[in-house]
Amino acid sequence: MPCELKPRFLVLYGSQKGQAQSIAEGIADEAEERGLFADICCLSEGHKFNLEKESSPVVFVVSTTGDGDPPDTAQKFVKRIKKKTLPRDLYAHLCYAFLALGDTNYADFCKCGKTIDSRLLDLGAKRFYATGHADDGVGLELVLDPWLEGLWEAIREALSKMAAPQPERDGHVRDQRVSSNETPESVVSERKSVLTTQSGQTGAPPAVVEASLTRSLPPLSELALNIPALPPPYLDVMLQEATIEEEINAPVSKETLHEVPISRAVQLTRDDSVKTALLIEMDISSHPMAYQPGDSLDVLCPNRASEVGELLRRLGLEDQKSNRIQLSLQKETMKKTAQIPSYIPENSTLHYLLTWSLEIRTVPKKAFLRSLVECTGDSGEKRRLQELCSKQGSADYNLYVRDHNLGLLDLLTAFPACQPPLSLLIGQSTLPLLSVIMYDSSLRHPGRLHFVFNIIEFPACAGRPVGRRGLCTGWLSDLVDPILVHPGKAQSSSTPALPKVHVCVRQNCSFRLPSDLSKPFIMIGPGTGVAPFIGFLQQREKEREENPEAEFSETWLFFGCRHRDRDFLFREELQGFVASGTLTHLKVSFSRDTPEGTETQTETGPRYVQHNLLSHAKDIVNLLLKENGYLYVCGDAKNMAKDVNDTLIEMVSAELQLDKLDAMKRLAGLREEKRYLQDIWS
Repeated sequence: MPCELKPRFLVLYGSQKGQAQSIAEGIADEAEERGLFADICCLSEGHKFNLEKESSPVVFVVSTTGDGDPPDTAQKFVKRIKKKTLPRDLYAHLCYAFLALGDTNYADFCKCGKTIDSRLLDLGAKRFYATGHADDGVGLELVLDPWLEGLWEAIREALSKMAAPQPERDGHVRDQRVSSNETPESVVSERKSVLTTQSGQTGAPPAVVEASLTRSLPPLSELALNIPALPPPYLDVMLQEATIEEEINAPVSKETLHEVPISRAVQLTRDDSVKTALLIEMDISSHPMAYQPGDSLDVLCPNRASEVGELLRRLGLEDQKSNRIQLSLQKETMKKTAQIPSYIPENSTLHYLLTWSLEIRTVPKKAFLRSLVECTGDSGEKRRLQELCSKQGSADYNLYVRDHNLGLLDLLTAFPACQPPLSLLIGQSTLPLLSVIMYDSSLRHPGRLHFVFNIIEFPACAGRPVGRRGLCTGWLSDLVDPILVHPGKAQSSSTPALPKVHVCVRQNCSFRLPSDLSKPFIMIGPGTGVAPFIGFLQQREKEREENPEAEFSETWLFFGCRHRDRDFLFREELQGFVASGTLTHLKVSFSRDTPEGTETQTETGPRYVQHNLLSHAKDIVNLLLKENGYLYVCGDAKNMAKDVNDTLIEMVSAELQLDKLDAMKRLAGLREEKRYLQDIWS
């Protein structure tokens, strides 16, 4: 075969939600265009590759998930290479490049990638290119784009050296890191698609003109652009004219999901609260599910009917919504890993597909914007889409698309001349199987499962003139409205039909109470972050009943909300735990209430959970570092979790008389021992 004559390298990926896989597939596809041949495998497919005998360069693309954990597809690989019995020269023949994906909103940034990278070096492997750490918290593209740009020259150099061995100088390439503020020294400008078109402006723009989603200003509007190569098409989509019956209320996958009725729904916050928190109780008596406090719940929801209808109208397919979709692979496709998406059921209709199988709210990646360039005949739209997907336009992409959480419909509204084919939505974009959304589960009663969530609100912004609610939280809110019990009101005497949802439990094997009953534990959970700790305290209460002679240590809970009377979640339950002795210390902060004895909030400033932590620094540090206690943090990653971590560093530093670096090391030790655990979200 002709591809066997091309220089070969191997691409390995470990992916949880598909980002690492998508990047790896993009590398493999571009290799073909550059006259190279890339084998590509998931790290879970150990039978398809053998690093101990690999003679070609290897490119790793690996994400991190959860509390610094490997993605499911990489767990076995990580466990295997971490074995201490492996010989130190196991991979002495191997040369590799590594791209780690992570999010700095979480404490263990790129931990899985760093673990594999470090272990490969320990086992004798050598880097042929700088390791990249791409941060989804600020935009993967800031590191990803320059890393990919320099990769190809590095691969060719590595292939050349491996084809003609020469003495090593220092045993490995110089150790480099790629951060969001620097690019590899080997960055080259040989990308295939370099746009040299200028904006066409001959004079300075009017002073009143501002940059926006659809308009750029100099210098960007006047630059030649480096835009990514066009993703190769690989799907043919046909809509058969004959209509079929459609089951619109069923999800795409039933193998791991349970359809359960919602037996009760309660609004936990007052109507005048800034955020609305709901508790939902599900009857799982007919669908027993293994569950422990600390586990989470996946809820599958459909796209909103109004948005599906608008998308059908925008694509000009409204009259064909009941037609059956037939997918096939293009015979001459250049896509390396071409396959029909497994999440699209056979014989589904177009309306079913857009309702259950594609997440139309997801923020489109640059590759999708690159494909949209080819779908508009308007020169202004074409130029702006080129800018947004280009290396030079990364800041605009983040500012106007990513940061505002714009979706497909928002883009199509902003660029009205753009007419993408259906195949682009299904095959070329990053629109995945509708992602289930995780909620922390809490209370557990026989045959009942509870979970708590805030209704997410996205305000109006540039590119989205009207605010909207979160997809899943908004849908759940509408679903339970007929049975919802509001604060201070009795439950309706009527018996409306109970709504049903499709769910599955997601186990969190590390976010568990200590098995040693004598170990103290500290819980930090403002807002709905308190939910799993209700389950923890119920478990501890049961343990106290079952072990009356056992010696139990202290339990602390730090909770925070805006107002004592509006959004103090589970107040009665928490006070009951204190009264029974199950909860030793309950420390509550109210950030918007005026402190007693003062006239205004500003006299003492807002109080958050970290302020209460500082007030009890000596006790907390003693429990964690001298009594080998456990610390659990649940809630917002972007602000709360970071602030709590910074406060803990400050506390450890002050109490133990350590500098900041040593204090950070002590906390890192707690994480390694699985005694500082987080269940956080952004």
